[in-house]
This record gives sequence, C-alpha cells and structure tokens, in this order.
Amino acid sequence: SAPISRSRVRRSAHGEPAVAAPALRPPRRPPRRPLRQAAPPHRRPRQRAQAGDVPGHENALQPGGRPLQQEPGITTDEIDKAVHQMIIDNGAYPSPLGYCGFPKSVCTSVNECICHGIPDSRPLEDGDIINIDVTVYLNGYHGDTSATFLCGDVDDEAKKLVQVTKESLDKAISICAPGVEINRIGRTIQDHADKFKYGVVQQFVGHGVGKVFHAEPAVLHFRNNEKGRMILNQTFTIEPMLTIGSTNSTIWSDDWTAVTEDGSLSAQFEHTLLITEDGVEILTQC
Repeated sequence: SAPISRSRVRRSAHGEPAVAAPALRPPRRPPRRPLRQAAPPHRRPRQRAQAGDVPGHENALQPGGRPLQQEPGITTDEIDKAVHQMIIDNGAYPSPLGYCGFPKSVCTSVNECICHGIPDSRPLEDGDIINIDVTVYLNGYHGDTSATFLCGDVDDEAKKLVQVTKESLDKAISICAPGVEINRIGRTIQDHADKFKYGVVQQFVGHGVGKVFHAEPAVLHFRNNEKGRMILNQTFTIEPMLTIGSTNSTIWSDDWTAVTEDGSLSAQFEHTLLITEDGVEILTQC
C-alpha cells in the first residue's frame, strides 16, 4: 500500500494500532429490513429505486439529520455508541450495522480517510477533521446523511477544504428539479472544486435511497456523460468527497476503510433529497 503521511486515522494516543470495540447490539425486536450480503457499494448500486414510494420517508430521516458537536479527546467508538443509542431510542435501526458485514452503527472517517471508516479506540486530536456518516431505517425507509466536523483548533488548509466541500454539495442541490439531467450534479461539483484546485473522488458515488439502502440512480460527483433525468418523487443522495491531493484511494485490510493514497486530507458532506414539483426538498435538513 502507498505510504500515509498523516498516520492518525486509527492510532491510539500512544501510537499503537487502535482497537475497535465489539459491535453494539440492536434492540430485541429491531425494525424488519432487507439485508443484502453482496459486496460493499463502492461504485454503482444495482437495485432500482421506486419513484413515488415516499410516504413516511421524512420521518425516517429526522434522527439521522441531527448534528453532533465533536471535541478532541473523544474516541470514534464513543461517537458510535452515542449515535447508536440515539437511533435506538427513536425506534429506528442503524442501517450500516451488519450491512455487508459492516461491524458498527456509523462510519467515522478522520483526516485522510475518504469514507467508510470503522469507529475504534483512537481519541480525536486537536486539529483533526472527521466525517460522521449516519443512516437510519425507520418506518420502512432509509435516511442517509453525513457531515465533516472540525475538532479543536483546525488549520486554515483543512477549514477551507471542509468549507468548499459543503459549498459543492449546496450548489449541486440547488440545480435539482424534475427533468434536470443527473449528470449536471457532477459538473456542478467539479466546477466548484476546480476553482480551488481540489480533487473530486470518483470511486464512490451518491445513490438512490428509500426502501433499500443503496439503489439506482448512481450519482456521479465528477463531470460525466451519463444519461438520465431526475423524476418527480425520486429520492437519492448527493455526497461529494473532495481532497487536497490525490483522489485515488487505498482500501485497508478491513475491506472498508478508504484513505487517500498520498495521505492528503479528504472531506465529505451528504444529504438525502426528494425531487418535488417545486424543485427539491432536503429530507435530512436539521
């Protein structure tokens, strides 16, 4: 694997490899949901979303849309435990738990981790950035959202990356409406990232979401010529991942954690969207 210049993703305060706590247990009678045992959805999902199947979808997304404030010193395992309990207390199920073998209830991606980081015992340090990706299953629907947070005194380089990544998501959402070509999302994100010379990760995509966790359409975050237009009542995610350096990833031996091959910082933001007659509604808006 390529050398990592910021080896802080899964190390303890003493430098030894961090240890992941056992997976948390769901309630005795969790909501019934389909569990796919296929490979992780690194690229394009195969299931097709059903347009119009949106009643109750908003309620599924409310727990997943709540922001979390992070401070240095907390471990990502502690974040996982807190979010897991919040989801269960709301009568929902953490969608990632057990999905294709994923061992935790949320993804926590620190610094050079692009996505799918597994919570563990490493305390967050002053100056870290962390993406927390939360998906809940409630009332028959999945709701998917993520945000990148600053931990303590973060340098200007990291702050700018986080800011521009959020702006790229907001700009992409603003062009969504019935009949709009889906490939405009990627063009909008790439155009904004290019202004700041940031890379846009191509390996991981947005996706349809609803009764299944990952479905069509595949939403590419970079310039592309893919066919397809947004349709009324369609639900999907936009989740751009921007990097300061290389957009190529290295997958760790856990088969989940994706890090930039050159150790450069990466940030991500995500919302679940509903295409409406008036344009678009952000279902994971706080």
